[in-house]
Amino acid sequence: MIEKNREETKENPGQSSNFIREIVDDDLRSGRHGSIVTRFPPEPNGYLHIGHAKSICLNFGLAFDYNGICHFRFDDTNPVKESTEYIESIKRDVIWLGFDWKDHLYFASDYFDRLYEYAVQLISMGMAYVCSLSSEDIRLYRGTLTAPGKNSPYRDRSVGENLDLFQRMRAGEFEEGEHVLRAKIDMQSPNINMRDPVLYRILKATHHRTGDKWCIYPMYDFTHSLSDSIEGITHSICTLEFEDHRPLYDWVLDVLKTECHPQQIEFARLNLDYTVLSKRKLNILVNNGYVSGWDDPRMPTISGMRRRGYTPEAIKNFCDRIGVSKREGVVDISLLEYYIREDLNRRAMRVMAVLDPVKVIIENYPEVKSEEIEAVNNPEDQSAGARKVPFSKTLYIERADFQEEPHKKFYRLSPGREVRLRYAYYIKCQSVVKDSASGEIKEIRCTYDPETKGGHSPDGRKVKATIHWVSAEHAFKTEVRLYDHLFTKGNVNETDEDADFTTNINPDSLTVLKTCLLEPSLREAKPGVGYQFERIGYFCVDSKDSYQGKPVFNRTITLRDTWSKIKKRG
Repeated sequence: MIEKNREETKENPGQSSNFIREIVDDDLRSGRHGSIVTRFPPEPNGYLHIGHAKSICLNFGLAFDYNGICHFRFDDTNPVKESTEYIESIKRDVIWLGFDWKDHLYFASDYFDRLYEYAVQLISMGMAYVCSLSSEDIRLYRGTLTAPGKNSPYRDRSVGENLDLFQRMRAGEFEEGEHVLRAKIDMQSPNINMRDPVLYRILKATHHRTGDKWCIYPMYDFTHSLSDSIEGITHSICTLEFEDHRPLYDWVLDVLKTECHPQQIEFARLNLDYTVLSKRKLNILVNNGYVSGWDDPRMPTISGMRRRGYTPEAIKNFCDRIGVSKREGVVDISLLEYYIREDLNRRAMRVMAVLDPVKVIIENYPEVKSEEIEAVNNPEDQSAGARKVPFSKTLYIERADFQEEPHKKFYRLSPGREVRLRYAYYIKCQSVVKDSASGEIKEIRCTYDPETKGGHSPDGRKVKATIHWVSAEHAFKTEVRLYDHLFTKGNVNETDEDADFTTNINPDSLTVLKTCLLEPSLREAKPGVGYQFERIGYFCVDSKDSYQGKPVFNRTITLRDTWSKIKKRG
């Protein structure tokens, strides 16, 4: 399902090399590995986001390009925060992005028995012990980044006592927090992760796969290294925050003398401006009602982007473009939007929709007549053909396309001025009809030139503007949602540990329009299908709130990068 193979990559200048590919090349060249095995190991405690997409593309892409294998493994070691909902959503996202794990789907919970045996082995070797300090005291004894830690008073328990306590932990004799199993490494280590880290803790919670079989669960660092080893992973690719955890990863495998010792490699995670990618913060947005759910089109989740109308091809092109590096940085969101526009421009069918309608009556058009105007479906794709759009005496145009007293650079419709109706005729404004109470324009009275059908004048006269329209008799009314960036601030306090980031939520991130009028071809539009509303932007049929004959449309993105202009002005 991936679009490139190894041979194509060598010849494709768009596929740039990076330090991870150089490591893989060296390993294959030296004979260290005959083939490569990577893995994508999400925790099923939330929905995947655009940062995960980068990791998915990297791990599955490397395996494909080098004729290797990528394992899809759920790190399901915390039943308190995990659910099958998250598992199924993650599967959908990986499939949607175009990747196939085939028969290489795994769960860390598959290895719980083996992980327990490894823990017993460490205890028997004198390399792990049961600690009875409270979690608060463990933190205090651990020290700080500048001050060394000190040994737990339980560090010198005998092997026999540790084995007995650990077995009783498994049997459920103790309450949560009474004991933990810790590795016995070095409380003086300059790397705080090596100061006797916790390997197992008591959690009396039902697991989605193992039920109530276990009441102790392994920690991530312990599980991660051994799961990689069990599966024969060659290159364990992680984001940069795990670099300080690599010594522990290696320690576990070295002490246990596992047959397979994968190489952990770290790369810089994706940071996107005007976006938060912290799971904790995404949870706050969902749980506190700032968004409608994990798949809200304003969310940076893959499911939210899919619902908004982003395409997997655009996301993969974006991930390929930003590349892989060791240096943390923030990517301008306009780059992602560029790839969304580029892809949709090629594939989206053009249609006409009026979001803020005002009525136009063509006075010299026959009362009972209607006709079909031929409209191009996609000028970027001739194979897309054309469609018929109904035209009649009464139309609707965008209210913003008319000014009664036009300013100097306004070239659209105004009294006495002629414009082109897209694909149809030239019309000229003759008068306006206003509401007597509010003074708002209710109708624009025009005449048309029947010789200009198709939008061309036989006498060669030119007009300065072309506007879109819909036929009042044939158009249908529906809801259109205008989505914008969820935050007004670029950095969004991404490193803060409190909820202050919500003060930067954009109050105009969602505008709901309920009186939009669309050409009739869209009445049966299918959920998930994207269109270009001519002169307005790209829109997608909402996959959640639409039903047959009544599609709801989400704005995917504007036609131009208006946001960057706003940022510059601001």
